[in-house]
Amino acid sequence: MGAIILRLDRVMADRKISLKDLSDKVGVSNVNLSKMKTGKISAIRFSTLKAICEALNCQPGDILEYDPTVPDEED
Repeated sequence: MGAIILRLDRVMADRKISLKDLSDKVGVSNVNLSKMKTGKISAIRFSTLKAICEALNCQPGDILEYDPTVPDEED
């Protein structure tokens, strides 16, 4: 089965925004955003995803990607 890949790092780089600045705009701790940025999370709240999309002026699909060729860690 495939895996969901987080592309938050790529979108942040495209928007030239730091982790601290995004944290301030979204209201999520640096630690939690860092985990998201590195893909070390297993879930995300829709309210957090919405806030990130608003802060980065992007769509959820810009941040989340499904790759059927990558094995899921739970498999």
